[in-house]
Amino acid sequence: MNTATITNPVVSREQWIEARKALLVKEKEQTRRRDQLASERRNLPWVKVDKEYIFDTAQGKKTLSELFRDKSQLIVYHFMLGPGWAEGCVGCSFGADHFNAALQHLLQKDVHFVAVSRATVAEIDAFKKRMGWNFQWVSSNQSDFNYDFHVSASEEDKNKGGMYYNFQSQPFVMDELPGISVFYKNEDGEIFHTYSSYGRGGEEMLGTYFFLDLTPKGREETKGDMSEWVRHHDKYEKVIAEKESCCH
Repeated sequence: MNTATITNPVVSREQWIEARKALLVKEKEQTRRRDQLASERRNLPWVKVDKEYIFDTAQGKKTLSELFRDKSQLIVYHFMLGPGWAEGCVGCSFGADHFNAALQHLLQKDVHFVAVSRATVAEIDAFKKRMGWNFQWVSSNQSDFNYDFHVSASEEDKNKGGMYYNFQSQPFVMDELPGISVFYKNEDGEIFHTYSSYGRGGEEMLGTYFFLDLTPKGREETKGDMSEWVRHHDKYEKVIAEKESCCH
């Protein structure tokens, strides 16, 4: 991690206000672009999901339709936890630390959220308990769901050394990769795939990053990824100690 001393210019309050207002113009432009992009995202065409997917859950077998519960919109987070893995991907776990806070609000907006992995229910539940999460997390171990949405490499992919990911063919990197997919169910029970995003497309779910982006040191990721500093939250011994100290 880059811990170099920061040497930004030190100016008067008036000069700072002038510089800050110039940056504010660009921030407002970005906000308007983000709003426009969100509108275009909502207006994408849909694909009807005719295939029936069955998931293993702690409550038994569930169809994709049943994962919506009483909502018409479903967000699926493709969590990197493969069969036999001792623990989930650090990056996905970093994201999952943000899920519960959002879920209580999503449920008020006709949206249900579920994480899906190819690990078994027992493996999922063990890791979920360890991390203290309570969002719904199901297994696609016995279905083609992960393969059809291009977040898991098939044996054929591994043999040929490449897979389709993030809407293009890429060299094989690992068995599981992250992503987000969104579905809509109409009053007749028909399900439509409305959106998917992969790679850094899920970064806006990471509120921690956007807190860091406000700070002078920022993310301090010299390699351009979170592997330099992010850990499973139960491995941040120093941070846990500091948190307990400040809250008591």
